[in-house]
Amino acid sequence: MTTAHEFTATAIDGTDRSLADYKGKVLLVVNTATQCGLTPQLKGLEELYAEYVDRGLVVLGFPCDQFGHQNPDGDEATAAFCEKNYGVTFPLFSEIKVNGKDAHPLYKWLKEEKGGIGPSAIKWNFTKFLVDTDGNVVKRISSATTPDKIKADIEKLLPA
Repeated sequence: MTTAHEFTATAIDGTDRSLADYKGKVLLVVNTATQCGLTPQLKGLEELYAEYVDRGLVVLGFPCDQFGHQNPDGDEATAAFCEKNYGVTFPLFSEIKVNGKDAHPLYKWLKEEKGGIGPSAIKWNFTKFLVDTDGNVVKRISSATTPDKIKADIEKLLPA
């Protein structure tokens, strides 16, 4: 059986990162963008991360430019934007594709695990996947759902 821990991704600083590093953590995997109407969700994601990191939550941000060219500036500018405008301290990764033949393997797997209603394609920026401490996808969450609305789902997965 495949789990999230079997994947690797390139961190936004260019280093390869194994998701096995997050074994035992609850993961919130999100495709992000810097120039989207939903970009202010970065603040809410950072607030979730700050509130729950000590209990074992890690938010993983995957910038994506597949939706309306809303993340156009590359990794260095994306990282600077997220830190300056939203105080992002959660791990960010290098820009990826989430749909199509060149989709990152992690996202191909996430969509297979929790396809959503209709086709499994990611519909927009800020689609969220909640992954338990064993690396299993528990829930797919709409991009329209703000981070504060998923606290109960996160708390169910975190140790007391």
